[in-house]
Amino acid sequence: MADAALGDLSVIPTDELESPARRALRRLLHRKGAVIGLAVIATFAALAVFAPLIAPYDPIATSWSLVRKPPSPAHWFGTDDLGRDVLSRMIYGARASLMAGVISVGIALGIGVPFGLLSGYRGGFIDALISRITDAMLACPFLILAIALAAFLGPSLSNAMIAIGISATPIFIRLTRGQVMNVKVEDYVEAARAVGNPPWRIVVVHILPNIMPALLVQATLSVAAAIIAEAALSFLGLGQQPPSPSWGSMLNSAQRFLTSAPWMALWPGLGIFLVVLSFNLVGDGLRDALDPRER
Repeated sequence: MADAALGDLSVIPTDELESPARRALRRLLHRKGAVIGLAVIATFAALAVFAPLIAPYDPIATSWSLVRKPPSPAHWFGTDDLGRDVLSRMIYGARASLMAGVISVGIALGIGVPFGLLSGYRGGFIDALISRITDAMLACPFLILAIALAAFLGPSLSNAMIAIGISATPIFIRLTRGQVMNVKVEDYVEAARAVGNPPWRIVVVHILPNIMPALLVQATLSVAAAIIAEAALSFLGLGQQPPSPSWGSMLNSAQRFLTSAPWMALWPGLGIFLVVLSFNLVGDGLRDALDPRER
C-alpha cells in the first residue's frame, strides 16, 4: 500500500508539489532580465540605506575651487556648478527617488485597494459612484494631475509623494474592482457565502489573497512610474528642495551646463534610466512567474 502511494506521488510533477510562493520565486529566478533588475534595485537600495558610510563627501558641501570639475580620481563623477561631489549627491539622491517610488505606491495601494474591494464586491450605487470618480480622475493624465496636486500642496518631497500616490490611486481602484468582480463568482467564494461568512471575511480571507498577484505586478510597474514622476516634479521645483540632493533636481541644475559639464546630467539621467528599467524588468518577470497558466 505504501509503495503504491509513493508510486502515485512519483508521477506528480515537482511543479505541482511546490507551494505557490516557491513556484513563483523559482520561475522568477529563471528569468535573466528579472534577476538583473533585482540585482540593480538591490544595489541602489543598499547605496541609499548606507549612504552616510559610502558617500565619499558631504553631498551639500560646496567648494568654489572645484566648480564643474570633470571626473577625476578625487571625484569619480566630477563636481557640479557649486563644487559639490556628484557621486555623493547621486548616492544620497537614490534615497529620495526610491523612497518616493515606494511610499507613493504604498499610498496608492492603501487608498485604491479598499475602495476597489468595496466597489467590486458591493456593486450597485456604491460601485457606480466610485467608478465615476475614478473615471474622472483617469480623464486627467497621471503626470499632469500629480503636478497640479504638488503645486497645490506646496513644494516638498513629502507633498510630492502624496501627490503621486493620489494620482496613481485610480489605477489600483480599477484593477482591484475588475479582479474582485472576476473572483467573487468563483465556487469557493459562493461556498464561503453559503456557510454564513460575513462579507468582510469573504473579502479579506477569500478574495483579497487571490487578487494579490495582479496587485503586486501593478505595484512593481507603478514604482517605476512614480520614480519618473518624482524626478519630473523635482526638475520643476515641486519635489525635493535644494540643497538636498535628488536626481530630478540634479538634472534641473545640469540643464544650463550640458555643453560645458555634460557629466552633471549624465549620471542622474543614467541612474533614473537604470532604476526604472530594472523595476519594469522585475514587473514583467513577476507577471510571467505569477501566471497560473505558465509552466
